[in-house]
Amino acid sequence: MALIHCNFFSSTLGLSSSMDLILPEVQSSAQIGLKNRRSSGKPPVLYLLHGHSDDHTIWQRRTSIERYVAPLGIAVVMPAVNKSYYTDMIAGDKYWTFVSEELPKLVSTLFNVSERREDTFVAGLSMGGYGAFKLALRQPERFAAAASLSGVLDLAGLVKRMDDNGGKYTNIFGKSPKISGTENDPLLLSKKLASGKGKKPKLYFCCGTEDFLYQDNLKFKAHLSKLGIPFTYQEGPGNHEWGYWDANIQKVLAWLPLKANKR
Repeated sequence: MALIHCNFFSSTLGLSSSMDLILPEVQSSAQIGLKNRRSSGKPPVLYLLHGHSDDHTIWQRRTSIERYVAPLGIAVVMPAVNKSYYTDMIAGDKYWTFVSEELPKLVSTLFNVSERREDTFVAGLSMGGYGAFKLALRQPERFAAAASLSGVLDLAGLVKRMDDNGGKYTNIFGKSPKISGTENDPLLLSKKLASGKGKKPKLYFCCGTEDFLYQDNLKFKAHLSKLGIPFTYQEGPGNHEWGYWDANIQKVLAWLPLKANKR
C-alpha cells in the first residue's frame, strides 16, 4: 500500500487544505506481514470521514486501517473538514460543497481511482457517520454503499439536547437552527430516498449500547424500518471510543460490496 499526504488548494474553501490517501500497489507477497492486493483497472474507493474533534489523520493514528484494506485492493480517501458537520456553514466555509462536489473531482483528477457508482463507498464515525449518510442519501446516484459508526443520525435532537454556549452549532447552522425537515436532516433525507425511483445505496450502521448516541441510532433504525428501506444494523457493548470503531471498521470493510469480499 502507498500512503500519501496530499496538500492542495481548495477553490471552494478558498484555502489550502489536506487529505490523506491509501492507494493499493501491485499485488505482492514480498512485504513481510502485509498481503497487498491490486486488481487490474482502477481500484474502488472508500471516502472515510472523521469525527467532530478529529482531522484527516485520525483513522491512521487510532486504527490499523492501512493493514485492513491492503488485501481488499481498495483506495481510501480521508479529507479534512474541521468542525463543519459536512455542511455549508452559516458562519464559516462551504464544506458540503467541498466534500460533495470539489473533493471527488480532485481525487479523480489527481489519482487513478474508479469513478463508477458500484466502486464508490463512504463511511465515517460520529460526525463522520452523519456525513457519510448525508452524502449517500443526498447523492444515491454516486454511492453504492454507506456506513455510519456511532453516527449522529438524529442531528436535530442532538443539537436540541446540547449546550451550545460555545456557538459550535450556531456557527454551522445559525442561531436557533432549524434542522428538522431540511437537507441537513438524515430523517428527511431517508424519507426522500424511500420515495425516489432511482438506485438506493446499501446502508450499514452500528452503535455501542453505552454510547450517548445509542438511542438516536435506535430512532433512525425504527425510521428506516417504517419507510421500508433495507439496511444492516449492528449493536453491542461499547462506548464512543476508538476501541469500538477499530473493531467495527473491520466489519464495515467485510460488508462492503467488493469483489474481494465475494471470493
